[in-house]
Amino acid sequence: MPNVRRSFLLLHLIVFIWGFTGILGKLISLGSYQLTWYRTILAASGILVWLLFKRKSLRITGNAFLKFAGVGAIIALHWITFYEAIKVSNVSVALACFSCGALFAAFIEPFFFRRRIRLYEIFFGAIVIVCLWMISNVEAKYTWGILLSIVAAFTSALFGVLNGLLVKKHDAGVISFYELLAGFGIMTIFLLVTGDLEAGKIAMSAADLGWLLTLSLVCTSFTFVTSVSIMKEISPYTLVLTVNLESVYSIILAYFIFGDEEKMSLTFYLCTVVIIATVLANGWFRQRMERIKNGPAAS
Repeated sequence: MPNVRRSFLLLHLIVFIWGFTGILGKLISLGSYQLTWYRTILAASGILVWLLFKRKSLRITGNAFLKFAGVGAIIALHWITFYEAIKVSNVSVALACFSCGALFAAFIEPFFFRRRIRLYEIFFGAIVIVCLWMISNVEAKYTWGILLSIVAAFTSALFGVLNGLLVKKHDAGVISFYELLAGFGIMTIFLLVTGDLEAGKIAMSAADLGWLLTLSLVCTSFTFVTSVSIMKEISPYTLVLTVNLESVYSIILAYFIFGDEEKMSLTFYLCTVVIIATVLANGWFRQRMERIKNGPAAS
């Protein structure tokens, strides 16, 4: 029991730390492309150190690397759209819309795992769509940020489902390392082609470097290693459900850190609460349906 309690505390610490990712994205003055470029290589380096410390083999097949590289490209696109959404709108808008990612996963997962879409998932999805439509109406000046956040949520759900398939055959740490390394390579080529890798565009202040190291090593590498370790005591369902609190933490933190810049309308906050509650309800229904299907022994 003490180990379980410790794991739950660590889980909430991880989610609280993830709540800072949006804050840090706003604090770092780098463009979203350059920020993603730095984050991929720094986070990959942090995970590499952990893998070497654990003496894990990095040997993979060419076919596996191509799969990892494909997911790495999706991760890079996810981070670009996420940070660009924050920069063109604010943390509150980006995280409110981003919280619908779990429901995107509910619709993407059946395609890859070959199961039917459940009726309650369609119902909850419709509620989220209505809420996003209402937010876009009352916060029309942030329309571009809302659209980017929705793309970020979709890509997050997509690489999450794909990793769910990959982790059945490969080590989670090795997967993440190669995905981030591939993401860095893809971003490097992209930035070279677009001319965004010039010294003036990737230069950063001391403050930027500090925030970037925190984002990459603490919010990415550390949380990944810790989340993997606590899975011995906590179910994947509990992890996914708790992660939805990230948006709540981010919105609250953003309000206290950035003040009036993050102050939104009452409709926005009501819709955000409904979105998060819907995501939580979807997880609860899913768990309940699985228990009914598998019988008392599954619970």
